[in-house]
Amino acid sequence: MERVEYREEPCKVALNRVKGMPFAWSLNPYMGCAHRCTFCYVRAFELRADRPSGDAYGRSIRVKVNVAEVLRAELGRRGWRRETVSVGAATDPYQPAEGRYRLTRACLEALRDACNPFHVITRSPMIVRDVDVLAEAAVRAKVGVSFSIPTLDDDVWRKSEPGTPPPRRRFQALRTLVDAGIDAGVAVAPVLPGISDRPEQLRAVVEAAREAGARHLWTGLLHLNPGTREHFLAELARDWPDHVADYERLYRTHAYLPAAETRPVQLLVARLRAEADTVPVGRPEPLRPDPEPEQLALSLG
Repeated sequence: MERVEYREEPCKVALNRVKGMPFAWSLNPYMGCAHRCTFCYVRAFELRADRPSGDAYGRSIRVKVNVAEVLRAELGRRGWRRETVSVGAATDPYQPAEGRYRLTRACLEALRDACNPFHVITRSPMIVRDVDVLAEAAVRAKVGVSFSIPTLDDDVWRKSEPGTPPPRRRFQALRTLVDAGIDAGVAVAPVLPGISDRPEQLRAVVEAAREAGARHLWTGLLHLNPGTREHFLAELARDWPDHVADYERLYRTHAYLPAAETRPVQLLVARLRAEADTVPVGRPEPLRPDPEPEQLALSLG
């Protein structure tokens, strides 16, 4: 395993204002992510900020050592309206550093104490460590968790998400959270055209989500903004060279795929969800339809 540098640096602000999204604020206890997913959209933000977005991304992590204290001060301001906070939209809040620094847990405790709604996005089962805080917070405000699980295909996972825990462990964590009364579900994203979009691949994810008791599920396809595009295509040429020409055609003029490409996958997942809801496994509640946002584009803070 390659060495990762952790830079302990204080922050001036904890909450970042977000526009054009279902939530108004984001919170990222770390900057950079050791998961180093090949498709990570944050690489595009790193390129704009003149920071490493290619192979060097994720090898140096900023640890915002005072983020919980700053967050408590911001939540305590007179003008704060207790708007929903998205935790970890620009970094995984449960990447390996969290095991040592516990900054995400401290931030969740601050949000709980302020009775503030929040939603956590992660690819890590480490979140079960904080099920007590999540359950307490859920009694006081609206709390949600989304596990990013785009595929159960072992080969695709290993090549595209090299630093993440196995997808099936995320489903185990999902079950733990749902059993604790947490509104937890699955983001089947990003789906990789021609690589992870076959019906049997998507069916495996949807059925596993059903068995784990997922309370919501949505899907989105890969998008390639500058920064992400260059790195992903380089990895694609190494791991799936036969797909390079297709991707260069699909993403020739735009970072986002047109509806003609995305809609069939969304409709397929919708049909698979409907079929899964007829299977008497897991919790009896149907998977709730959620908005189908494109990949999140957020301030890094």
